[in-house]
Amino acid sequence: MIVTVIVTFIMQRTSFKSFKCPAARALDSVGDWWSILILRDAFQGLARFDEFQKSLGVAPNILTRRLKHLTDEGLFERHRYSERPAREEYRLTDKGRDFFPVLMALFSWGSRHVPENDLAFLLGDPASGRERRTVLVDAETGEELKPENTSLLPGPGADDAARERIARMRAWYLGMDA
Repeated sequence: MIVTVIVTFIMQRTSFKSFKCPAARALDSVGDWWSILILRDAFQGLARFDEFQKSLGVAPNILTRRLKHLTDEGLFERHRYSERPAREEYRLTDKGRDFFPVLMALFSWGSRHVPENDLAFLLGDPASGRERRTVLVDAETGEELKPENTSLLPGPGADDAARERIARMRAWYLGMDA
C-alpha cells in the first residue's frame, strides 16, 4: 500500500512595517502588482469597483482585498455615490497622488525595456501632444540622479546596524575596503 501525503503551504506576505528602509515601507503600503495597476487606473480616471474590474480582469475577491488594503494604507478614500444600492468609489488621497512619480518611473522603465512595436501607450503632454521623457532629478540642483552620483545617508531613525550598512556601501562606492 502506497500512501501519498499532500502538504499545502499557505504563503503569507511578509510585512515590512518594522523595516527602517523607506523603500521596504513603501512596498508594504502599496502591496503588489495588482495594487500598482489599480493606482495606475485611478490616475487614468477610474474610481469605481466595476471600472477597475473591467480594466484589469481581476477576480472580485482579489480586487476587494486590494482596494481595502489601499484604503487602509491611506492611498484611497471611499466616497458613496449611490444609496440604493449602496455603492462607493475610490478617490486618491494626497498620499495616493504622491505615488504618481513612482508609477511614472515604472512606466518609463517598462517603456525602455519593452520592444518598441509592443508599446501601446506613451507619456505625453496633454496640451501639446508632445511625447514626454522622464528623468529623476534632485529637487534643489536639478542634477539627474544616477547610481554613480547617489548614495544613502543616515536618517533620523538610523540605528548602529543601518549606519554600518551605509558605511559599507559608501566604502564600496568609493572603492575602499570597509
